[in-house]
Amino acid sequence: MTLPPGPPGPALVQSARLIRDPLGFLERCIKRYGDVFTVRFIGMGNLVYIADPAILKEVFTGDPTVFHAGDANSFMEPILGPRSLLLLDQDEHLAERRLLLPPFHGEKVRRYADLVAEIVAREVERWPDGRAFGLRPRMQAVTLEVILRAVFGIREAEQLARLRDLIPRMLQQGDLLVWLPWAHRDLGPLSPWRRFMRVRNAVDELLFEEIRRRRALEDLDERDDVLSLLLQARDDEGRPMSDAALHDELVTLLIAGHETTATGLAWAFERLLRTPLVHRRLLAEVDAGEDDAYLDAVVRETLRVRPVVYDVARLLTAPFSVRGWMLPAGTYVVPSITGVHLFTGLYEDAAEFRPERFLEGEAESYAWIPFGGGRRRCIGAAFATMEMKVAIREILSRVELRAPEQAPERVKLHNVTLTPGNDTRVIVTARRAGAEAGVAARAAVTA
Repeated sequence: MTLPPGPPGPALVQSARLIRDPLGFLERCIKRYGDVFTVRFIGMGNLVYIADPAILKEVFTGDPTVFHAGDANSFMEPILGPRSLLLLDQDEHLAERRLLLPPFHGEKVRRYADLVAEIVAREVERWPDGRAFGLRPRMQAVTLEVILRAVFGIREAEQLARLRDLIPRMLQQGDLLVWLPWAHRDLGPLSPWRRFMRVRNAVDELLFEEIRRRRALEDLDERDDVLSLLLQARDDEGRPMSDAALHDELVTLLIAGHETTATGLAWAFERLLRTPLVHRRLLAEVDAGEDDAYLDAVVRETLRVRPVVYDVARLLTAPFSVRGWMLPAGTYVVPSITGVHLFTGLYEDAAEFRPERFLEGEAESYAWIPFGGGRRRCIGAAFATMEMKVAIREILSRVELRAPEQAPERVKLHNVTLTPGNDTRVIVTARRAGAEAGVAARAAVTA
C-alpha cells in the first residue's frame, strides 16, 4: 500500500516547519502536491492531509468503526480524563453525545446571552485607556468566567476565586505535557509532571465536591446551568451520568470552549481593526440596533479566514481508499480546516476579510468547517457562536478600539490552535454609552 506524496525530509524537520510557519507550510504543500498529501509528524507517524470537501464528507460521515477520532485524540487524556467525549469512539461516543447535546441547542443557549454580556461589560470596565494591551488574555478571562458560571454553574465566591486561580495554571502547565508523553513521569517535586498533577488534583477535588453538592440540592430542576442539566440527564436505560464521566466532560467543555472561543474573539478584533470598511459597517449596525445578520457574517468570516483549530484527525482502524491510494490501518487522516478555508480556491480572494461573502449564500457543503463536521461536529458550536456575537456587540457598544500598528499579526501555532502572534494588541481610544447600547445588543442577538 502506498501513501500520497508529500514534503521530503525526516519527521522532525517536517514537524519543525509546520510548527514554525503553519500557514506557509500548508500553503506550500497544497500548491505542490494538491489537496491530498502526506506529512510525517514526530511521535505520530504518517498524517494524510485532506482539503477536498467531497473527500472530507466521506471522512466526517464515514463508518465510525473505521474513522476513530477518540483514538486520534488520545494524547489529550492526561488533561481531559478517559471519559471525555473527545476520547470516545463508536457506541460509547454516540451515547455520551446524546446526553451532552440538549443543553447546547436552541433556547437553552440563547438564555445565557445576558450572563455573557454582564461578564464582558465588567471586564471592559477594567481595560486601560490609551495604553496598548493584549486582547486575547482578556478574552480568556471572559470565556473562563462564562464556563465557570454558565457551564459549571458555580455561584459561591470562594469556589469561583479558587478555580479562577487554579484552572489557568492547570491549562498552562498541561499545554506542553500533552505533546510530551515521555514527560508523564513523577521525577520529584520540581518535575513538570508533579507540578501539573498537584494543580490538576486541586481542580479535580473542587469539581468532584461541586458535583456531589449539586446532586444533593432539592431545587436542582430549577437551575439552568449545564452541569445541573447534565445531572438530570438519563441514558436510554434511565441511568444518570457517573461522577467520573461528569468530571471529564466538564474538563472537556472547559478545554474546548475556553481558549478556542477567546482566540476566535481575539482574531475577530484583529481583523476588524485592520479592515476599516467592515469595522465601520458593523459598528453602525450595532449602534442602530440592527438584526445580527452582518454580525453573524463577521463571526463566520473570522472563523474562515482565521480558523482557530488548525486541523482535526481520525485514526484509521481499517484501510481507506483516497484517489487510488489505499491508506493502511494506523494512518492518521487529517481534514485540513485551514487548507479548505484558505488555500484550495474554494473562496474568491480567500485571504481577504470579507464578511459579505456569507450574506450572498451558504458556503459549499464541507467548505466551512471551523467546528469540524458530521457526527463529531463540536457540540458547543452554537454556544461559541452566541458567545462571540454577544461579546463583540458588547465591546463595540462600550469602547472604541484601534490597533497600535496596522500590519497584520502573524499566525502562531499553539498546540492545535492558531493564535495571534501578539495576542491582538489594542488601544482603548474612547468610552461609549455602553449601558444603553448593551441592552440593544443583547436584544438583537437573542431575538
